[in-house]
Amino acid sequence: MRYVVKIGGRAIEDAATLLACAQAIADMARDGNQVAVVHGGGAALTRTLAQMGKKSEFISGLRITDAETRDAALMVLAGSVNKQLVAAISARGQMAVGLSGGDGMVFRARKKRTAPDLGFVGEIAASDPRWLHAVWQMGGVPVISSIALGFDGEYYNINADEMAAACAVACRAETLVFLTDVPGVRGADGEIMRWLSLKQIPELTSSAIISGGMLPKLGACREALLHGVQRVRILPADAAKILPDLCSSRNTEGTEVMVA
Repeated sequence: MRYVVKIGGRAIEDAATLLACAQAIADMARDGNQVAVVHGGGAALTRTLAQMGKKSEFISGLRITDAETRDAALMVLAGSVNKQLVAAISARGQMAVGLSGGDGMVFRARKKRTAPDLGFVGEIAASDPRWLHAVWQMGGVPVISSIALGFDGEYYNINADEMAAACAVACRAETLVFLTDVPGVRGADGEIMRWLSLKQIPELTSSAIISGGMLPKLGACREALLHGVQRVRILPADAAKILPDLCSSRNTEGTEVMVA
């Protein structure tokens, strides 16, 4: 099977959680699956910007990105965070190859049109997954940072959830998994919703039960499901060990998002 796994938050920040995620990804690949990893790294970027004396601001879960912030994102996400993940997967005995969305023009971006303007924040406009297939053919795991090259020659910061969905659609993955800091999507009663249909999302959003960073995540879930991805799961990073058995195990962790 073909999987796209999005990693962010604690899965990157906590060494033990990172190693557990890397082990699960290595096990999936050794079981004969084709696995691509898409990652964020917002906490590391926020720390770097603070060291530069820049304050991080967000609108609907998206970072306002001026040129200096974009350059820092390129350095942190496509640089240190990407190589940290490559090292973690390689340490579990699995070949991994780090890429940004701009490498090989795997993903091309256009500026995201919003009000207010978010700066160098983009959305995926085109994709060419041939380099992902090349890495898979050599037995590796592509590890992709959420940076993409625009048709105007500028790099754009891409929300990692949106990037993961675009990756899953482009490479025709059967399953997309978001490893997160939260146990899943909570309903109006505060309990984790083990199953969530797309038609439930607008009501949960309008009543502010869903807000912040969960908004782009669920938007990404929607895009993936409506464009051919068969299964989408929001899973706590602490439960990464179940990834190799995800399709055969009961849904006792996280939230599965479904079309209906």
